[in-house]
Amino acid sequence: MAAGTLTLSSKLLPFPYSAIAIAAYTEKSEVVYDEAATGVLLDLNGSTTDTEEEIVHILAKAGGLSEDSAKAASFFALAKTLRTATAVPEIVTALDSLDDHLAWRTYVVGHDITSADWILWGALKSSGKTVGLLKNGKHVHLSRWSSHLESLDSTQAALAGLTAAKANKARGTKVAAGFALGLEGGEMGKVVTRFPPEPSGYLHIGHAKAAMLNQYFAKMYQGKLIIRFDDTNPSKEKTEFEETILEDLELLDIRGDVVTHTSDYFDQLYDLAVKLIETGKAYADDTEREQMQLERREGIASAHRDDTAEDNLRHFAEMKTGSTEGLRWCLRAKMSVDNPNKALRDPVIYRCNPKPHHRTGDKWKIYPTYDFACPVVDSIEGVTHALRTNEYRDRNPQYSWMIDALGLRKVNIWDFSRLNFIYTLLSKRKLHEFVNNGQVRGWDDPRFPTVRGIRRRGLTVEALRQFMLLQGPSQAIVSLEWDTIWALNKKVIDPIAPRYWAIIEDKKVPVTIKGGPTAVEVKNLPKHKKNPDVGEKKTVYSSTILIDQEDAKSFEDQEEVTLMDWGNAIVRSKSVDASGNVISIEMDLHLEGDFKKTKKKITWLSQSTSEYPLIPVTLLDYDYLITKKKLEENDSVKDFITPVTEFREFALADANVKDLTKGDYLQFERKGYFIFDHVNDEDGRLEFIRIPDGKAANLASKAGPSPPAAPVSAEASTTDRVPATPNVENVTKMYKVDTVYGDNIEHVDHGTNMYKMDSIYKV
Repeated sequence: MAAGTLTLSSKLLPFPYSAIAIAAYTEKSEVVYDEAATGVLLDLNGSTTDTEEEIVHILAKAGGLSEDSAKAASFFALAKTLRTATAVPEIVTALDSLDDHLAWRTYVVGHDITSADWILWGALKSSGKTVGLLKNGKHVHLSRWSSHLESLDSTQAALAGLTAAKANKARGTKVAAGFALGLEGGEMGKVVTRFPPEPSGYLHIGHAKAAMLNQYFAKMYQGKLIIRFDDTNPSKEKTEFEETILEDLELLDIRGDVVTHTSDYFDQLYDLAVKLIETGKAYADDTEREQMQLERREGIASAHRDDTAEDNLRHFAEMKTGSTEGLRWCLRAKMSVDNPNKALRDPVIYRCNPKPHHRTGDKWKIYPTYDFACPVVDSIEGVTHALRTNEYRDRNPQYSWMIDALGLRKVNIWDFSRLNFIYTLLSKRKLHEFVNNGQVRGWDDPRFPTVRGIRRRGLTVEALRQFMLLQGPSQAIVSLEWDTIWALNKKVIDPIAPRYWAIIEDKKVPVTIKGGPTAVEVKNLPKHKKNPDVGEKKTVYSSTILIDQEDAKSFEDQEEVTLMDWGNAIVRSKSVDASGNVISIEMDLHLEGDFKKTKKKITWLSQSTSEYPLIPVTLLDYDYLITKKKLEENDSVKDFITPVTEFREFALADANVKDLTKGDYLQFERKGYFIFDHVNDEDGRLEFIRIPDGKAANLASKAGPSPPAAPVSAEASTTDRVPATPNVENVTKMYKVDTVYGDNIEHVDHGTNMYKMDSIYKV
C-alpha cells in the first residue's frame, strides 16, 4: 500500500504525468490534488522531492523497478527534450528514433517496465504536439508501447483521479485520487475473491462497486473470482433473479471463474452448527423477538444461554423438522452478553423457515444466517480476501469469531466504503415501490440506479470502472455527486461517438439559401472529424434548409453566420409572426467567408423530401426520482417524489441515424450526447436518451427542493397577498430557486437622479 504522498495541482503545465503514473504503478505514493499547490511535491519516508525526474527515480527505486541507470539516463535526457521541443521537425526526429528503438522491444530498457518507460510516456503525454503527431499512424511501435502503458489498470486509475480533480477544481477542495490498490498478504496466482449477491432483486450501482473491486483484485493477482449466490432466505429468493444478476454482471463485463451457491454447503453448515453446540459455543433460544432485541440492547443474558448441549441439540433437531415446536426456536452463537460491540452479543446463526427453497425444495426447514454462512463458506471455498463494505465493520470480529470457533482456515478482510449518491435510492424495498406503483417502467428504467438502468442511460463500463478505482481505499461514507462519474463517461464516449444533427420539430424554421444547389447534392463526410475510424455519413445539401428557432431568433439583420459542414451565409431577411417567432429566413451563400470570424456556427438539415426524408425522433431527458439529496431515517419516500421526471422533445434528425442499433452512442451536435434506445412501437419514432455530461447545471434537480407544505387559513383571501412575480406555471427543465428578495417586497421611494423604469415583473 502507499507509503508516501504526492501533492500537486491538476492545472500544472506541463502536467507531470510521469509522476502520477509511476506513483500508481508502484503503489508507493497516494496522489493528492491540491489546487493551491504551485508545483509537484513527493513526501516519502520523511524526505521531500519537488522535481519530476527525481520523483520518478525515487518511486522506481522504492517500487523495486529494475533499471540500467546508464541506459536510462539517455532516455531521461530525451524526455526533457520532448517536453521543451516546439519545432515539429525536431519532435518528429525524436519520435522516429524512439519508434525504431521499440521495433523489437516491449519496453524501453530491458524486459520489464522501468523508470525510463514512465518518464518518456509522461513527456509524450504532456505535449499536445507530440500526441497529435502520434495519431497520424506513422509510429506504430511507439504507439503500441504508449497504448500499453496507458491501458494498465494503474494508469487508468491515475488518469481517472486527474479527471476527478479537474471536475472538483471549482469547489477548491483537496481530492485524494485513486491509485493502484493492493491487498495485504496478496500473492500472485493465489488470491481468491468472491462476489456474494442475494438472488432477490436486480443489481444496482452499489453492487457494481463490490463486483468490480472483486474482479479487479482477482485480475491484478492473476487469481480467481467466485460468483456465489447467498441463497439462505427462501422467502425472498427466486431462480429468475439469479439469471438476471448474471446478466447484470455480463453488462459490467464481469465473469466469474466459477458460480456457486451457499445452498451447495447446507449439509456442511448444519454439521458445523452441531459442532458449535457440542463445544458449548452455540445454544437454542425461544425468546420472543422483541424481548431478544431488548436483552441484546441492554446486555441481559438469555434464559437459555446456559442450557446443556443435550437440550440445545434436541431443540436444534426439532427446528430441523420444521414442526410447530421447532418454529419457536432459533440458534444463537455464544459470543458475549454485554460486549460494547453489540454485533457480538450472541447473534442468531440459524432460523426456521418452512417455505420451499428454489434449489433444495423441501429438504431443509432451517437456514443459516448470512453472519454464519458467509465466513464459513468463504473459508471452505478457499477465499483469501473477503471484500466487505465498512458498514459491516462492527461485524468483522464476529466474522473472525466464527472461523476461529470452528478451527477453519483464516480469511483476510478488506473494507471499502459503500457507494451512495445524492437524490438516489439504493434500497431494494423502496425501488420495488416505484416499480409496483408504476412510477417507472421497470427495473431497467433510465431513472433507476440499477445496473440495467444506468447502462441504458448511457453509462459505459469503462467510466464505471474508472470511477470505482478512483474511490480507492476510501473509508468515507458520503453521498457522492453524479458529476464526476458522468464527466468520466463523457471522456470515454466523446472520441467514439459519431456526430449527427437534429432540429426540434415544432420549432423548425425554413431557410431559403440563395446561391445554393439547384438540385439536391449528397456528400460523404466523416462522422467524427477527429476520429476517421468512426466512419462516414451522407450529408444532404439543398437550397431549402431547416434550422432551430433559437438560432433563428439570435440572427441580426445582414449578419454572417457559419452553416456547419457547408460554409458561411449572410442573413438577408427574416419574417416574424405576431408572437415574435421567426417563420422564415432568406440567406445568401457566401462560401468565400472566413468561418473563424463568425460568432455563430449552427446546425441545419436539408428540407425533407421523399428521396431524402428526415427521420422523426424523440429526445428523452430525465430528472431524479426524489427531490431531497439524502433521505433521513424517518423520511417517507412519498413526501419527496419528484412530480415529473421524464421530458420528451420531438425532433427531426438526418437520415444517417437509421443505421444505428440499440445501445449506440452518438452526439446530436449542439444538443448533447445520446444513446439510441429503441423504436417506439406506437408512433415509429426513434427514441434517444440524453446522456448527462457531468456539468453541474445539467445535473441539478429540475424539481427543486420540496419544503413541507404550510397550513392555509380557511379565511385566507386571494387578495391578501400579491406575488412579487406573476404566478405563471412555466413548463421548464431548469431547476427552481427562490426569488432573491423574497415574496413580499415593500416599495421605498428613494431619492435618485437615475431615470425610472417599470419593474419587468409588474402585474
